[in-house]
Amino acid sequence: MLQTVPAQHQVNQTIATVFNEIADLLEVEDANPFRVRAYRNAARVIDGMAEGVDVMLARGADLAELPGIGTDLAAKMREIVETGTCSMLVRVRGEVPQSMVQLLQLPGLGPKRARMLQHELGITTLDDLAKAATTHQIRALHGFGTQSEQRLLQAVSARLERHRRYGLVVAKPCAEALTRYLQASGTVEQLVVAGSYRRGLDTIGDLDLLVTARNAALVIEYFVQYREVASRISAGTTRASVVLKNGMQIDLRVVKPAAFGAALVYFTGSKPHNIALRKIAQAQGLKINEYGVFRDSERIAGQTEASVYRAVGLPWICPELREDQGELEAARKGMLPTLVEERDAKGDLHVHTTASDGTASLEAMAEQARRRGLQYLAITDHSPRIAVTHGLTAERLAAQADAIDRFNAEHEGWPVLLKGVEVDILEDGSLDLPDAVLGRLDLVIGAVHSHFILPMEKQTTRILRAIDHPHFSILAHPLGRLIGERNACNVDLKRVLKAIAERGCYVEANAQPARLDLSDYGCRLAKATGVLVSIASDAHSPADLANLAFGVTQARRGWLEQADVLNTRPLNALLALLKGTM
Repeated sequence: MLQTVPAQHQVNQTIATVFNEIADLLEVEDANPFRVRAYRNAARVIDGMAEGVDVMLARGADLAELPGIGTDLAAKMREIVETGTCSMLVRVRGEVPQSMVQLLQLPGLGPKRARMLQHELGITTLDDLAKAATTHQIRALHGFGTQSEQRLLQAVSARLERHRRYGLVVAKPCAEALTRYLQASGTVEQLVVAGSYRRGLDTIGDLDLLVTARNAALVIEYFVQYREVASRISAGTTRASVVLKNGMQIDLRVVKPAAFGAALVYFTGSKPHNIALRKIAQAQGLKINEYGVFRDSERIAGQTEASVYRAVGLPWICPELREDQGELEAARKGMLPTLVEERDAKGDLHVHTTASDGTASLEAMAEQARRRGLQYLAITDHSPRIAVTHGLTAERLAAQADAIDRFNAEHEGWPVLLKGVEVDILEDGSLDLPDAVLGRLDLVIGAVHSHFILPMEKQTTRILRAIDHPHFSILAHPLGRLIGERNACNVDLKRVLKAIAERGCYVEANAQPARLDLSDYGCRLAKATGVLVSIASDAHSPADLANLAFGVTQARRGWLEQADVLNTRPLNALLALLKGTM
């Protein structure tokens, strides 16, 4: 028969867990071993006590008198009892990369072994560990062996599957198809996809659907019968969870219309935003939860999101801003930004054709731009350095420029095609094409496509030298990341943006869903530095022009307004700005 752990023991276990995690993280940092041992010894003492620490505090006991504790650890124990954690743990978590924290959570992988993996094989992430185990590199290390390697591979595979995240190229079609399916059923009245998807994060773990309906049971039954469902997790009277054939979990909640807005705020998040919002409500004698805003037992708001924010004296806040990054204070002061929208984009400044690695002709790309109502489109095929892109030599680029001039002359009323190139920034910071041909173009986009792992100083210096080139216009996908595949380059982004501002050129927010580079943080930093951002599709096919929507979402998360975006300018204003960079 299972026995319930007494409540006071649960408190002790929490303290012991916190102290052991602090010890692990300090050990990864190679901290003083006596300091590490002090936390481990304290954890053992506390975990073995018969009396709960909270009970001891309630009767006025001096925790510092416990063996091996002392004044400092006693203060931390009190803090954990009162808050559930302690500032020391928060601090050391911030000092150790999150990826290393995830490694330490794997069974059988303590701090010493994790540090060995890092030093010997350069392993710092779960993906690194999985690749090393799959290629049998771990078994060769002292103290590991074949069985240890296999156990680690099984543990990391299970963890990666459990914490798998999906890019927008997967998540968006799933969300849109499921929304169409439920709306076509006639069973739902209101339906919104909430969670991190609604806030516009570049990856999501699952999808949260909120609906109102007259018959909740009917919605649930229809939902679990969706053709893409691989398995049911649960199906109750007002909520259900399923796993799709692609592995993504979908959670559906049916809420009452009077609480729909409050539920939408709650389930959209983020958690830090919601916590801060609740504190604002508490200061006014109110309570906010997923069912509404309450004064005592009376619900005073909740039907709409606007009513929830209005109840605490704030305007509605766009979902993309809800990260507790200053948006509540800005709302209180009436200083929320008027965020850029997709319709504000007058053109696209990064597009490829069959001249390099695109799949459509110049004419086909122009036709799609015309259908989308764009005023201009920059043709920016690759330079020759990276052979797989079939880039343009100086002669081929000059011929393409002639073709663009002829096209514009023959297609009055169409989007104006701009002569451009995506030129490689070489390792020494020079550009992959001669000045004679670059000087003939309307814009020159510089991009790093090689040597991604240079040290920060070398990588930064390389980019700074390229920016100084007299024909340089826009820095493309500045950190070089590929989401889930390649980490960002080690670049001093603040220094780069400062140089861009001084030079009078621009930075790109690449809207390819596999890139989304700049990040939202980078967009906000560009705005603070006074650098205009080009939201660019990096389209390699006509359909890819729709990528602009992903880039706009990223820009909105970065607090960008229409005036902060380069390609919201009409053509004449844009050309004047580009001419100033050449």
